[in-house]
Amino acid sequence: LKFNIEAVVEYIYRNIPVPVRDFTSDPYLIVIRSFDVNKPGFEVDQLKGGVAGGSILRGVIKLGDMIEVRPGIVKVDSNSNKIRVQPLRSRVITLNADQNPLQFAVPGGLIGVGTLLDPTLCRGDKLVGSVLGTVGTLPKVVIEIEIKYFLLRRLLGVVSEGKKQAKITKLDKNEGLLVNIGSSSVGARVVGVKDTLAKLVLVSATCTENGESIALSRRIDRHWRLIGWAKIVKGKAIKLEEE
Repeated sequence: LKFNIEAVVEYIYRNIPVPVRDFTSDPYLIVIRSFDVNKPGFEVDQLKGGVAGGSILRGVIKLGDMIEVRPGIVKVDSNSNKIRVQPLRSRVITLNADQNPLQFAVPGGLIGVGTLLDPTLCRGDKLVGSVLGTVGTLPKVVIEIEIKYFLLRRLLGVVSEGKKQAKITKLDKNEGLLVNIGSSSVGARVVGVKDTLAKLVLVSATCTENGESIALSRRIDRHWRLIGWAKIVKGKAIKLEEE
């Protein structure tokens, strides 16, 4: 209804501190959108590369930088049933914040990174869940992770019999979970549990780093419900294929 918007803005301004920005580390951008900016009927010389959109967590991205997108192209070998991962590499052609062209982009806000990638690789948010950074600086791509998890006491937004919130039980071996890592939602299977430590095998390869916080959801009444969060202790890396 747009009532008291000024009061909300004032409260945010006075009580929520501006996060400390890291400009010196290697750039690390979480991709939350990707798209093809070409319109039907474009001539060959009018075609543009794919665009990845997201937020820079740390570092600075500049025009002309050589970048890498991980995990990139993920395939399953039909013969060996092994997962094959090929990162995507390109060059930064344009940088935009909304409609404003930039020479460089820093942490904070949403940034559109124009590249020379094949537009079909970016069409329809195909790169969502990936991370983008300079070549050779991104974390490893993993298929198996060990976590230290913390469960909520009760389910949020779910009322069981007696109008009380249901308690959350501990993780079980071979249980299926939905794991949110960065901007990706990945299915996972619990293969080992000991106290507050667990080992998960992911359905799809994901680029992540040790110490990253993730969210855990369990399927309850045909819906995925948040049950807790975790910190990644370590992961089993996949050997990457070069282009």
